[in-house]
Amino acid sequence: MTLPLSSAPDSVCLLRLSAIGDITHALPVLRTLQHHWPQTNVTWIIGKNEHALLSEIDGVEFIIFDKSLGFRAYREVRHQLAGHRFDVLLHMQVSLRASLTSLFIRAGIKLGFDRARAKDLQWLFTNERIVAASTRQHVVDSFIEFPKRLGLDAVMRWDLPVAEHALDSVQHLVNGDRLLVINPCAVAKSRNWRNWNAEGYAAVADYAAQHHGMTVVLSGGPASLERDMAHAILAICRHKPLDLVGRTSLPQLVALLQLADAVIAPDTGPAHIASALGTPVIGLYAATNPQRAAPYNFKHYVVNRYPEALKKYCELSVDQAPWGKRIHNDECMSLIKPEDVNRMLDRVLRDSDSAQNNFL
Repeated sequence: MTLPLSSAPDSVCLLRLSAIGDITHALPVLRTLQHHWPQTNVTWIIGKNEHALLSEIDGVEFIIFDKSLGFRAYREVRHQLAGHRFDVLLHMQVSLRASLTSLFIRAGIKLGFDRARAKDLQWLFTNERIVAASTRQHVVDSFIEFPKRLGLDAVMRWDLPVAEHALDSVQHLVNGDRLLVINPCAVAKSRNWRNWNAEGYAAVADYAAQHHGMTVVLSGGPASLERDMAHAILAICRHKPLDLVGRTSLPQLVALLQLADAVIAPDTGPAHIASALGTPVIGLYAATNPQRAAPYNFKHYVVNRYPEALKKYCELSVDQAPWGKRIHNDECMSLIKPEDVNRMLDRVLRDSDSAQNNFL
């Protein structure tokens, strides 16, 4: 078989183990395959935690890589792949963990990133590469180069399902005509420079409650960083948000994000989940480049201080900086002011009202 393909293959394997945001970014790849090749068998090798996000998707065989098992995770995946042979592997993750996993995947075509982006020696584990006019792309657009290399036109759909049981369990917790979800933290192994400050979040939460009559909910996971941020926000707020940080499963978080009228978050997985669901997202960006990693469907609602941060802390312009450049500085996200976010919230709600009136 040679690329681009002249006919639908019998089987395709997607290899993208993590993280939540990037799993969400990869959904249009799956939807493109399903749209053009509905009879093709699709297998997705995915992380255990990330699988909870996609578990309601039909027509896909999921093989779970549980990194908590250590080296035993590779044996488990190898066992699950026994007897499988694929026409095409889409190797969509530049990490040594993913590349080692690819050794157990038998496929005629192993398609990876172009050499410029095939970090961690990914190019050694593939026999074909995507071809893009530029490597300075949004992550979603870089992923969609994979089905394009196969000869398919992109289908920019996410169709992220929401579990009914999760929706039922969340709906009774939130009241009010308008719901604002603030997911304040991106979590990393070390200090995360993507996070805004508690004072800013508290000011915006109070503004949303007082000026727009919104019910405000704090969301997030159980990590100590997230709980500490939630406590700090609650201590400052005059209008206390509902605190659901660490109190929802991933399917429940997805349901909450679907119910929301707007979401505010830094560059983190829940922002991209909300975007996939069609919920307007106000992305807060100063430490990372929104041209590469903004909530894809709501780039126009980003509060973008990345150019200013690059100039102030790195003496670079966006064009001069490496595409994946992150700014590690304590003060970086403080370039975003509460009034910036409040103005964007006003705009989101105006747009929502206008769209609803046009529909009626």
